[in-house]
Amino acid sequence: MRAGAGPEFCRRPRGVLRGAALTLVFAGVLGTAAATGALPRGEQAREPVPASAATGGIADRGAAGRDTVDRAALARAAAEAMADGKSGKKAAEEFVSRSGDRWGAVYDKQEYAEFEQALDGSYTGVGLSARRASRDRVEISRVTPGGPAERAGLRPGDRITAVDGRPVGALSVSEIVSLLRGDGVPGSTVALGVQRGRDAWTRSLRRARLAVDPVTVRRLDDRTVLIRVSAFTKGTGERVREAVRSAPAHAGVLLDLRGNSGGLLAEARTAASAFLDGGLVATYDVDGRQHAVYAERGGDTARPLVALIDGGTMSAAELLTGALKDRGRAVTVGSRTFGKGAVQMPSTLPDGSVAELTVGHYRTPAGHAVDGQGITPDLAAGGDRAQERARTVLSGLGGGS
Repeated sequence: MRAGAGPEFCRRPRGVLRGAALTLVFAGVLGTAAATGALPRGEQAREPVPASAATGGIADRGAAGRDTVDRAALARAAAEAMADGKSGKKAAEEFVSRSGDRWGAVYDKQEYAEFEQALDGSYTGVGLSARRASRDRVEISRVTPGGPAERAGLRPGDRITAVDGRPVGALSVSEIVSLLRGDGVPGSTVALGVQRGRDAWTRSLRRARLAVDPVTVRRLDDRTVLIRVSAFTKGTGERVREAVRSAPAHAGVLLDLRGNSGGLLAEARTAASAFLDGGLVATYDVDGRQHAVYAERGGDTARPLVALIDGGTMSAAELLTGALKDRGRAVTVGSRTFGKGAVQMPSTLPDGSVAELTVGHYRTPAGHAVDGQGITPDLAAGGDRAQERARTVLSGLGGGS
């Protein structure tokens, strides 16, 4: 993830990760970068982080207890493949697949450039976010208003069965995203196999250059402000902070993080700073060294706050949720979050492709691991009832109608 302008959002020991960037992988497709092809992070898409933007968690030596990938060995495997006239990227993909790193992925130079561009809030794609709902099922989690996918009649919950005739069951979400994005040229087409209930069909979608507005602010009534954050792209954190500052003094805030596939850790940290007066946001480690992410001082600690979350709340959005919940700053309402809490570091390979590898995991301020577990809300509520329940809770805290 790239750190935004301003001070580093985390403290980093001297000599650690110099010249490298940490990534808090998106747990889904960044609609913002997701459908584009999409970002990981259900799996769903992932995101890049600059050295100063580490993501966090205590490393358990791999999401499934395995050792993290040997980066030097990976580079050697790619170099040896190239020396034999083979694809270095393909060799790297095979290496990562065998490693057991379930969040690891390999991008060619163009794919990675598109991925980074998506963090600026724009991308070339079809306007959908995807997530792996089960071992053999990939479904649409979000459709961008006005995008090619919406114009084709696609809806959240539709199952993606194939991309350009290639079945997606055995593909990682990153690979699906890459196929959806294609060469990144607006106007190029991609054939998407879709299933809805018993109906199945194929749609030809024309890729477009899409801009994503990750923050929406709406007054629900005189005492309730809804701030919806769909992804943590550049500038998102400051927009959340400005929305809080601009809200009427007597109003409570509903912070809607449902379907948020993640993004830049620095932006999640800035968003947390809107509601906290300094203090711990998360901890993480990289190669056994412990680190911490802290909020800036001066946030609004008195305004009633309820955070809406669900199974599409991932990665950086889970980090923010954990900070607000553990610090007693917000009541969380909805359903268990996705569970994407891996710290990733990009490594450039001899052929210029980039491998994003898990090097650790982050934990919430209370020490809870997120990866593979998610965050359980204080009050369970699903579907259309979630926002209604959240408003009821907010009113009990002194905000809302």
